[in-house]
Amino acid sequence: MMNHPAELALHQYMQDAVAGKTTMSDTTVKQVASDVADALQRQFGGGNKRGDFRLRMSNIGRPSCQLWFEKNKPEEALPKPTTFIMNMMLGDIVEAVFKGLLTEAGVDYEDTNTNVNLQLDNDDTINGTYDISINGAVDDIKSASNWSYTNKFESYDTLKAGDGFGYVGQLAGYAKAANQKAGGWWVVNKANGDFKYVPATGLDIDEEISHIQKNVQKVNENKFERCFEPQRETFNGVETGNLVLNKNCTLCSYRKACWTDMQELPA
Repeated sequence: MMNHPAELALHQYMQDAVAGKTTMSDTTVKQVASDVADALQRQFGGGNKRGDFRLRMSNIGRPSCQLWFEKNKPEEALPKPTTFIMNMMLGDIVEAVFKGLLTEAGVDYEDTNTNVNLQLDNDDTINGTYDISINGAVDDIKSASNWSYTNKFESYDTLKAGDGFGYVGQLAGYAKAANQKAGGWWVVNKANGDFKYVPATGLDIDEEISHIQKNVQKVNENKFERCFEPQRETFNGVETGNLVLNKNCTLCSYRKACWTDMQELPA
């Protein structure tokens, strides 16, 4: 099932590429190479202080308890694996190549490197740069694991239900700041190269902006408050008597600092 008109053009281009019937212009090749080079400099160029906290489009949709830790106790985060930057690079490469494919498939889109500003009611300004815009709708390009591609990015509803990374708020913020509609997410499976479009059907921009403003207010107040409580563990539909972390907490880098009495036991 295809959810965006551009998907057909992309699949046709990719099918032609498999059959050896495509070309790629020097302009597109140079642009993809330039985007990857910029990503290499950004990820490996030094001076990239990943621990510096500031509110930005990419984090304003995250739970306020996680933002509190990022602001006040960044040293409490679980150590990032040595593969962290490589994983970031994979995302950057996927985005650069995917934009090149859109161009060669004849998809008319706006590729923006312009900083946009989201002005909130409390006079805070959040800035960032969105990926692309097609027909007046802001889209994000995401690379995902096979599990995330299949389960998390199954639909807008499944994404919103477990949106610990704040993707919904991020898209709403970009759309509001750019005075455009919220389109959706182009998602590429890092395991096999499959891709799809997940439309943000049902996203209420005003509701998400209201949530963002509450998040920003909590960060400014600088008072810690957990957003999630433990859940009762079940096995084959029967409660085991144990409590487990909410799924939004399981991927949080501050879960051990937040839940100091947590025990990691075999399932």
